[in-house]
This record gives sequence, structure tokens and C-alpha cells, in this order.
Amino acid sequence: MTDQWTWTYLDLDGQPMTGENLVTNGFPSQSDAESWLGEQWRELADVGVDAVTLAHEGAVVYGPMSLRAAE
Repeated sequence: MTDQWTWTYLDLDGQPMTGENLVTNGFPSQSDAESWLGEQWRELADVGVDAVTLAHEGAVVYGPMSLRAAE
């Protein structure tokens, strides 16, 4: 078993999203996954991602977490 941290992308209705603009490979650590999201969240929101969930080897760590800017 490999140590994989992955994001699930959710649309406005909370349904999982797929697409070529969405990274599906795993990250080697939680820190790497979160750093990547910190750099990419605006681009993800621009392609329709409303929220994300972080998983470690298939188990949800946290989320869904909104990508909408705070009002």
C-alpha cells in the first residue's frame, strides 16, 4: 500500500467532479497536498469546483471544504 493523499472535487450540488483540469494523482504527504491546493484553489474554482475533500488512502481526513471566498 502506498501513502497517498488525494483531493475529491465537488460541484455546487456536492457531487464529485472529474475532468482533465483536475489533478487526480496522489500526493506523498498531507503537507504537499495542502500546499498544492493553496496554490491552485482559484483555478479550481474557475473551472467549477465548489468544495474539496482530502482523503488519505481512501479515508476522508476532512471536508468538504468550500473554495468560495469569504464574504
